[in-house]
Amino acid sequence: MALPQGSWMKLGQKGTGPGARSSHAVTLVGQKAYAFGGEFTPRVPVDNNLYVFDLNDLTWSVADVTGDVPPPRVGVTMASVSTTIYVFGGRDAMHKELNELYSFDTCTNKWTLISSGDAGPANRSYHSTTADDRRVYVFGGCGVDGRLNDLWAFDVVDQKWVRFPVPGENLKGRGGPGLAVVQGKIWVVYGFAGVEVDDVHFFDPVDEKWVTVETSGEKPSPRSVFSTLGIGKYIFIYGGEVDPSDLGHLGAGKFAGEVYALDTETLVWKRWVDGSDSGEHPGPRGWCAFAAGQRGGSEGLLVYGGNSPSNDRLDDIFFFTPYVANVK
Repeated sequence: MALPQGSWMKLGQKGTGPGARSSHAVTLVGQKAYAFGGEFTPRVPVDNNLYVFDLNDLTWSVADVTGDVPPPRVGVTMASVSTTIYVFGGRDAMHKELNELYSFDTCTNKWTLISSGDAGPANRSYHSTTADDRRVYVFGGCGVDGRLNDLWAFDVVDQKWVRFPVPGENLKGRGGPGLAVVQGKIWVVYGFAGVEVDDVHFFDPVDEKWVTVETSGEKPSPRSVFSTLGIGKYIFIYGGEVDPSDLGHLGAGKFAGEVYALDTETLVWKRWVDGSDSGEHPGPRGWCAFAAGQRGGSEGLLVYGGNSPSNDRLDDIFFFTPYVANVK
């Protein structure tokens, strides 16, 4: 049996980039990464520029945009469907939770406000977002009155929000969970529900039911605000906060740096051999911006910035490529 392996690559950077930050978001459209939002000082949004990183020439630029430009925010999420980026929620400079959904057309560089107010999910930050070929999914996060456990989808064809059935008591409201679409199901992995938790759930859109599953194997410790990637039947997670700071969001907790993968068919976790002894490894961190995509023809995980164990914001970029073909 082949050992599960993968490799990290640290990417060089040129041009005008976002710099060090955490609680920001990034998504990939083709060979370009788009970064938005975040903080350098805790709870203080940095700016509302849309930064573009070319994965081929490793150069940053600032997009020259038009339209309904979103104000600065932290705890925001992004996802892309085809050439359109969707940005949802976050928290503004007055510490107010937000619920606007914006789209950004990467062909025309135009922002459009799609929904706000009573339309769509309630106001939230530090939620999770993922997408498939037609829908952008939003789950959980920190709401006005506490942590949330609701799942929504924005249908990009019908241009409307869909709310899915509310989960049972097993799936507590949480911030910073993993969210991935794997083999037609929407998976919720771990998160912070007052304490770091290690439960796993999925929603089956066909049966319209939530299922709580028991996992085994080399199970990662409870954590939140980690990076998540779905490939084939696997859900990969990297890093995250495993022990929160006594100062809350103002401090740095204890962070992990390993890569694990959950086989969604066998429900067995495996620790992935990821070259942690090399200089290419990102090390322990959380509150990163991350996105699934391809680089050099290989599918993997882009990780940018985040918070470090020293509470310093980071500005480096890594790409993780898992090798899954021979793993059983």
